[in-house]
Amino acid sequence: MNTKNICFLNLIVVLLGFSFFLHPVVLSGQNETGLNVALQQKQSEFLKWEFGMFMHFNMGTFVNREWATGYEDPLAFNPRKLNCNQWAKAAKSAGMKYGVLTIKHTGGWCLWPSQFTTHGIQAFKNYKGGKGDIVREFVDAFRKNGLKVGFYYCLPGDYSTKYGNKEDIFKGYKITKDQKDLHGLPTEAQGDYTGFIEKQITELLTKYGIIDELWFDQYGNKYTAKDWQKIKVLVHKLQPNCIVLANNSNDYKDTDIYSYEFPYWKSVKKLEKAMPPVNNTNPSEVCDCIVDGSTWFWNSENPLKLQDAQVIVDKLQTCNKRKANYLLNVQPDRDGLINGEFLKTLKEIGKIRNVK
Repeated sequence: MNTKNICFLNLIVVLLGFSFFLHPVVLSGQNETGLNVALQQKQSEFLKWEFGMFMHFNMGTFVNREWATGYEDPLAFNPRKLNCNQWAKAAKSAGMKYGVLTIKHTGGWCLWPSQFTTHGIQAFKNYKGGKGDIVREFVDAFRKNGLKVGFYYCLPGDYSTKYGNKEDIFKGYKITKDQKDLHGLPTEAQGDYTGFIEKQITELLTKYGIIDELWFDQYGNKYTAKDWQKIKVLVHKLQPNCIVLANNSNDYKDTDIYSYEFPYWKSVKKLEKAMPPVNNTNPSEVCDCIVDGSTWFWNSENPLKLQDAQVIVDKLQTCNKRKANYLLNVQPDRDGLINGEFLKTLKEIGKIRNVK
């Protein structure tokens, strides 16, 4: 090799070294900010969804309570006209692109035939003789309509004396001194909450195809918080592309997407925490209620005042500008349908947004 070629190669080496100094190579699957590249790709895909429908539909729908205890009469669950395809079409009428259903809420009642408990659809004898599977109906209907699907799963907590379960509000709904607090899980989970949760998560992520989002409530509870990272890792192992959301977490250690529960922060008069900041750069999701307030389940006793359609569209646009999806809770009624003013408001939202 002649002297000219050697000098040329030396020059290339120097330039490459200088380039590396200015633009360090991404190592170990991380970008310059330390955020996992695979996670960043999932977040980018998530933000394309923009607008989704939260559906609080479970035992609470049938007993006028936000937080069920698990001791309700399973025969009360009787959605005579349940139609998940109608839910999906209602979501599409507003231009929504995904849906998240409360498959297990504070009562521990499961909307699918879990092999690990009979505390759920098997006990709902007034719905398809206890042989139904609302989770299957939900995912099939939403996928058929081109919508992404997500599951809400409530982790353990102290639910039996809160949010409508106090005797001075609803007589007879508070658990008695002879009833053991189930903490939001069936009796089969007692003694090993984390193990039971892992079995159900595995069941859900291997039985129903691709699940786009798993929405966890109460991830920081005193019973399983120490195992939260383990649960999160399990989800990613089973379905790497599934978004794991830890409600009200703003820490990527705990959640794939920053989370803002708008009605909660509004109720405690901390509106600065209810939405991402103006110059937000973290992919986020804001959940809210179509009802004006913090009422998540359909209720036959209290008149429900809905937010104006234009107000909802304004919030949606604000969220999207701040790098956040907007997940609007629209509760099906006891027939299992989205009806009346709820359906009307969704259509008005679609009209304002020029949804075809």
